[in-house]
Order: sequence, then structure tokens, then C-alpha cells
Amino acid sequence: MKGRLLAGAVALVVSFTAGAGTAAGWWDRPKPPAPGTVVPALPTGQSNPMIATGVGIGANTPVYKTSGIGPTALNTGAPAGSEASYIDTAIFPGGTLPAGVTITEAQGINVLRRIGENLAAAGLSYADVYTMRVFLQNPDGAATADFAGWNRAYRQYFANTDLTTGAYVPVPLGTAAPAKPFVVNKARPSRFALEIENLPVNGWLVEVEVDAAYPKR
Repeated sequence: MKGRLLAGAVALVVSFTAGAGTAAGWWDRPKPPAPGTVVPALPTGQSNPMIATGVGIGANTPVYKTSGIGPTALNTGAPAGSEASYIDTAIFPGGTLPAGVTITEAQGINVLRRIGENLAAAGLSYADVYTMRVFLQNPDGAATADFAGWNRAYRQYFANTDLTTGAYVPVPLGTAAPAKPFVVNKARPSRFALEIENLPVNGWLVEVEVDAAYPKR
């Protein structure tokens, strides 16, 4: 009987010691975001990363999700349903693109302006976006989607400040010299961008949906 009790006591000590090690490891983990907050995980060693590597969402955080939004047909001088019909003439008067501006870049700017309008209607802004999903179609005659053009459009509205200084980082429009972005915004959402065969509307090259968090008040 004594032998059995001793063995049980040893087993209990070993179990408790292992459990203590496990508890200490759990305790050392980063704490989750506070309720009502969103915390992006950003790449280290970069002053102006394009996207977050992930995002933590605290409990009880009210969020807003857009549907997929494409460009609006604002260029009435181009044939209906053509890629050029989705150039935003408020940015590019007459539908004429400056040197180096691609049709995907122009449509990306159009889409992101629509995203801004959608967010504003919900009482939000670009700064509140924490996740973005992007779908790109190849322009006519191109073998692949224009990711470079899309990224230039994206930088006009997102991820265009230096994390160290807080100053804006100039962004090129096409092949023009980099200049102040259209919207200065430090937000860097988590993001994916996919090339797909067909978007649902003739002439669309870009479709975007975002998730945004209502600011904690």
C-alpha cells in the first residue's frame, strides 16, 4: 500500500511540474487586442510596408463589410461596357490617361473612390479598413493581370505613410514622378489579390471588397 501511494505522489509532482511549464508558455504569449479594437500585425524592419501580415480583432468590435464593388461607368465618351468606360473622368478628364497610367490602375482608382463613398455612407473612412480582397482580370490583349498598376492605385489610398516619421510617402501615378497620394492614410489592411478569368460585369478589370471596424468611441 505504501509503495502504491509513493508512486502516486511522484506522478502527481511530475504532472504538476509539466503543467507549470505549459502554463508559463501560455502566459508569455502576446495578449489579444482589447475589446473594441483592431490591431494589425506589420512586417518588421520596414518603414512603409504595403499590407499587414494579419490582423487581430478584439472582442465586441463592431465591423462593417462591403459587397464586391467594381468601377462605375463614368466615362460616357467610351463605348458602354468597354474597359475605358470605367475610367473616372473626375480624376482623368475626358477619359485620357497620363503617361504610364494603365487601364487597371485607372479602374483601381475608380473602385477605391467608390469604396470611400461606400464607407462614408456607413460613417467610416479608409482609415478604418482592416481587410481587403481584390479580384483582377487581364486587360484585353494581356497575358496576365496588371498587379503593378493595381498596387499603384492602392498606394494612392492606403499604406502611404512612413511608420517612423508619420510623413506621407510620395506615390507615382503611372510613370510620373511620385507625388502626394490622393488620400494620406497609414492603414495597412491584411489583403489578398487574385487574378481570375472573368469578372461579373463586361469591362471590369478590378473588383474589391473590404472589412472595416467602427472606431472605438
